[in-house]
Amino acid sequence: MNSQDVKNAISGALVVDKPVGMTSHDVVQAIRNGTSLRRAGHTGTLDPRASGVLVILVGPAVRLSEYVSASDKRYQAIIRLGGTTDTFDAEGRVTPTKNPVDVTEEQFEEVLKTFVGEIEQTPPPYSAVKVQGRKAYEMARQGEEVDLAPRKITVHHLEVLEWTPPEVVIDVHCSSGTYVRSLANDLGIKLGCGAYLVGLRRTKSGRFSLRDSVPLRKLQEAFAAGNWYQYLIPAAEALGDWPAVELNPDEVEAVRHGHRAKVKEMPGERVRGVSTQGELVALMDIITNDDGSQEWQPKKVFFTSD
Repeated sequence: MNSQDVKNAISGALVVDKPVGMTSHDVVQAIRNGTSLRRAGHTGTLDPRASGVLVILVGPAVRLSEYVSASDKRYQAIIRLGGTTDTFDAEGRVTPTKNPVDVTEEQFEEVLKTFVGEIEQTPPPYSAVKVQGRKAYEMARQGEEVDLAPRKITVHHLEVLEWTPPEVVIDVHCSSGTYVRSLANDLGIKLGCGAYLVGLRRTKSGRFSLRDSVPLRKLQEAFAAGNWYQYLIPAAEALGDWPAVELNPDEVEAVRHGHRAKVKEMPGERVRGVSTQGELVALMDIITNDDGSQEWQPKKVFFTSD
């Protein structure tokens, strides 16, 4: 197998522990440079000021993005009570509140509970949300009034991890699209003392957690040493929460060309078809024919090495 064939065969996910200060695109570029693979992309932006789990798909696995992109995220957020900022985080201009912070842990937890469930949240004015084709943060920087519409989000769980006022560390389990900065600001309003975000670490993105991640620095050392493959999660495993159906060599060949496969078992209505070697062949949906028989219909096909 020549070097080009080897490159084409590389397909999977790298779960990076992103450092503070880098954009998600910076990390993707570092992965492209280190792997010499042009096909690489993240499955959900992580703010430059935040650290933690960033899932990067490489090779043909980039086509899995819509399926790997997590609907649920988990964060550890450090919130400072006793002030507000125009950006809702420590990057902005801080305006201390006139009154001293007089909030007990019990009061904080009571207010925290009111943010659990499906709620409406207004994104921060300094965000990438577009208003009539323009990014909100660009308008805010130019001193323009930014009027963002609230959106529905789901907060699954909130918990106080550390109570050391004026700073509080909370665990946030929420839907994709949630702004933890807005959550901090809204908490401050309800508490009456003001609050803003001073630190954020993503601990989980979908099925991938910090346990699955590798620090970017360590990954770059592995690029230099040429042994970075040890951190690559194969494409078939990147969708490990999907049921798998094993395809024999004849079925692999048929499915690769878009033909259906017979249903021998039905672990779910949507499955990943894998070869006997464990390679991802296709994502498949079940269909019922006019005669009542059922078959697997390939929805997205991936080529496997011979």
